[in-house]
Amino acid sequence: MADFQAGRITESISGFDQVVRLEPSAALGLWQRGIALYYAGRFKECRAQFELHRTVNPDDVENAAWHFLCVARAESPEIARTKILPVGPDGRRPMSEIYRLFQGKTTPDQVMTAAGANTTALFYAHLYVGLYLEAAGDTTAGLEHLKQAASPRYASSGGYMHDVARVHLLPRAR
Repeated sequence: MADFQAGRITESISGFDQVVRLEPSAALGLWQRGIALYYAGRFKECRAQFELHRTVNPDDVENAAWHFLCVARAESPEIARTKILPVGPDGRRPMSEIYRLFQGKTTPDQVMTAAGANTTALFYAHLYVGLYLEAAGDTTAGLEHLKQAASPRYASSGGYMHDVARVHLLPRAR
């Protein structure tokens, strides 16, 4: 995780792979590995990691979103929409709206509105709206949201995912 947070994507994947070699059952929970694979452009493996992670975390909208992003990059956003992983109840605000965005059933503006003034909800709204817009081909608007998500004001709200937003903005990560 420290390698990823420092922008060392290849080293991060190597570290996660070493964990799996030492403890194969750990692969189920390594969603962070899936994100690192995404930034390495290894979309088939990325997709498989999120499919595996779903077996231990079936309600997580973020898992479905990253799976969508992997499929969208490997194939297309249209195909990714048809293959979106189902999720259970994820009560975090605005996760249900984010899921509906990735399904093509709502708009980025509606996700932002659903976040309201809650700092944590705004962070996740900016992050996932930005990632979605980029995957859909609107890189300009996507980067604006991702810059917001990466801003220091969200560091304590976003935790590791704030690091993901920061790393996303690194030239080699995109």
